[in-house]
Amino acid sequence: MRLVRTGLVALTTGMATALLLPTVPAAAAPGPPPSSMASMGDSITRGFNACGWYVDCTSRSFSTGDDSGVNSHYLRIRAKNSAINGRNYNDARSGAKAADMPGQADTAVSQGVQYVTVLIGANDACTSSESTMTPVGAFRASIDSALGKLRTGLPNARVAVISIPDIKRLWSAGRGNAGALSAWSLFGICQSMLANPTSTAAADNARRDRVRQRVVDFNAQLAQACAAYGPNCDFDDNAVFNYPFALSQVSTWDYFHPNASGQAVLAQISYAAGFNW
Repeated sequence: MRLVRTGLVALTTGMATALLLPTVPAAAAPGPPPSSMASMGDSITRGFNACGWYVDCTSRSFSTGDDSGVNSHYLRIRAKNSAINGRNYNDARSGAKAADMPGQADTAVSQGVQYVTVLIGANDACTSSESTMTPVGAFRASIDSALGKLRTGLPNARVAVISIPDIKRLWSAGRGNAGALSAWSLFGICQSMLANPTSTAAADNARRDRVRQRVVDFNAQLAQACAAYGPNCDFDDNAVFNYPFALSQVSTWDYFHPNASGQAVLAQISYAAGFNW
């Protein structure tokens, strides 16, 4: 997520996308556990603020981290296939948006991995104002382009697409907490959603609902893009979006990014909702 450097579903908009992927039935068996993996995404996947003051903490990434307290996808797979040991690449970047996914996909392809996690979109909704959120059509075009690169370059790899968390829940959980209110204001965090956090005015409530709807729309596009990819792609069916996370699972440095406990829950929820080797 942005300065945040944020990382924190509506039907298709009918807008043209940069790459049209044919719809193919999903639901193939997961097959054997992979021997290599990469993660694509933003600061959530980088473990930002999970172990230090405003720094990435990739060891506590829900996806490719090696901290036993988090028990990432990587560690869960390694317990079943030791060949993956040391072949866990974190290609995410703090501050990334959907537009950055094609470049991250190129990196994953160059690593020749057998499994990729994708968690992106928080920065596309969490912006300086509602008007600067990424349009849904542009978001989908970037996702299609990235998935197209993965499918061409890693035709046998499994891809887990994870839903964007419900950022309105963050507002709801933190609006009565003095520390959260101070951090959101001081650091200008996710002002599209978190501006005027104590206001109950109709205009502010409507704005929050519209920003949440944009996340819902993004998740719809992620689901559709993954279905179009084919049986090697699994969407989490909004498991992460629907998870009722608590403020205790969020870093007290910015009251925005998952702390170690939050990363552990994210690992558990997203892994169980994915291929679950």
